Amino acid sequence: MRRFQLLAAVVLAILVGPAFADPPAKDKPKEPDWKSLFDGKELGKWKSTDFGGQGEVKVEKGELILETGEPLTGVTWQKKDELPTDNFEITLEAMKLKGDDFFCGLTFPVRKSYCSLICGGWGGGVVGISSINNFDASENETTKYQEFKKNKWYKIRVRVADDKIQAWIDDDQLVDVELKDKKISTRFEVDVSQPLGISAYRTKASLRNIKIRKVEPGEKTEKEEKKEEKK
Repeated sequence: MRRFQLLAAVVLAILVGPAFADPPAKDKPKEPDWKSLFDGKELGKWKSTDFGGQGEVKVEKGELILETGEPLTGVTWQKKDELPTDNFEITLEAMKLKGDDFFCGLTFPVRKSYCSLICGGWGGGVVGISSINNFDASENETTKYQEFKKNKWYKIRVRVADDKIQAWIDDDQLVDVELKDKKISTRFEVDVSQPLGISAYRTKASLRNIKIRKVEPGEKTEKEEKKEEKK
């Protein structure tokens, strides 16, 4: 009898157990793959931007070099139809080699318009978006200040999604601005950087790992996901 009762208990545990088990975790949706915009070997679809007074643009040791211009040197992407205008992220690494002004002015599409993320402008320390409601990066709600050292790589990431422009330098979010009721535009000096361009102002800079990807509406940022994981 005891053997029968033991056997019955084991069978019952096997049949009932799964009903009380924790449901399997849902697989995290796969993020769209990053698309490289620079292979480290040649300019490809980038072209030296005709600012007038621009320095040389060249590829060396896997890096895209912008020589010092008077005042600007940069590159512009030549295939506008390949670029998303909303729900996307752009990331790159940039380094200041010489000079004391912005070493990365990243111009990018925002729906039907364009604007620029300025890193190290106005004498080397201003970060922000140019322009919002006709106010540039030194005088609008995105204005921040950061020291940038020479010969150091900085990871720069811009996100246009969910009615916002967001931007990070390394792990620090420096821009988080709502698009509603905002006029977005570029300063006239970098209009020629549209639809996608990177420039430096009287500064020699190096660029690498330039990539773009689409994001799904409502997709959480890496920082938001990490916060949820800690809860």
